[in-house]
Amino acid sequence: MTTILQTNYEKDLLRKKILVNRTFNAPLEVVWEAWTDKDILDRWWAPKPWTTKTKSMNFTEGGHWLYGMMGPGNETHWCRVDYIKIVRNDFFTGKDCFCDEDGNINNSLPSNEWKTVFTAVENGTRVDVEISFTSEEQLKQIVEMGFEQGFAMAHQNLDQYIQQQVTLWIQNKTGNKARVATYLNFPGNTEEAMNFYKSVFGTEFIGSGIQRFGDIPASTGHPPVAENVKKMVLHVELPITGNHILMATDAPKEMGFTVTTGNNMHISVELETRVETNRIFEALSKGGNITMPLADMFWGAYFGSCTDKYGVNWMFNCTSKD
Repeated sequence: MTTILQTNYEKDLLRKKILVNRTFNAPLEVVWEAWTDKDILDRWWAPKPWTTKTKSMNFTEGGHWLYGMMGPGNETHWCRVDYIKIVRNDFFTGKDCFCDEDGNINNSLPSNEWKTVFTAVENGTRVDVEISFTSEEQLKQIVEMGFEQGFAMAHQNLDQYIQQQVTLWIQNKTGNKARVATYLNFPGNTEEAMNFYKSVFGTEFIGSGIQRFGDIPASTGHPPVAENVKKMVLHVELPITGNHILMATDAPKEMGFTVTTGNNMHISVELETRVETNRIFEALSKGGNITMPLADMFWGAYFGSCTDKYGVNWMFNCTSKD
């Protein structure tokens, strides 16, 4: 029987399987997303002080997840999961192997097949994992490598993540899923304006809350941010009504911006692929004006902006590498 917030194991040597069950205090949709979205997996999959960094992920039947487990001594162990069968919010199966950075499988280390099943229960969501091995020796080797302790510690990471932010993050995150928002520019009073809109609509800021110019990493190659600009708003998001999002930023004159009626509002489009981003950007900018060509940005997105031939401002933000 599953104990809430405890990872339970059963080793079946005769059938060469490890059975794991765990209940999480979150709705099924939230837990499913936490196990199948690379951005969330990177936050909890590795037991501390190790961390996970996804190199690529295609969560589809026939797709795979390639990720590195990075240790405190900067060592990295690469792993690959090849997805076999996926039934959304129900279960997925896949083959798990050790590999190199390019995804080439290391056959000298144990491999196994996983079936991960998700079930809504009274206290949240129960996850049952059946791990099958080709030999009893491989099963014992995985156990000796610390699998049980490591997996339990990773589950504790997910507990903490769920408790702090996962429900709100999942409900409002974009990942690489398409959405459209309104993006507002202000000359330095973004925080005041967005707090006003927050009071009107009775909602809360989502994502990372208010991000400021002072949060820009020093290693991005940008010139130092002026002291009086550091506290200005770099980015903030607020859901209002009808599933619509207001996004906003300060456009300070110290950085060469001039906010006027006409350039203070954009339609922000987030698309699932770079191919689609390129196609729509090219079509909308034809006969208009490209204000920023599409390019990779320091915050990890493929970004660009343009004004179409009717004077409407557009922004594009794609987080997919494909």
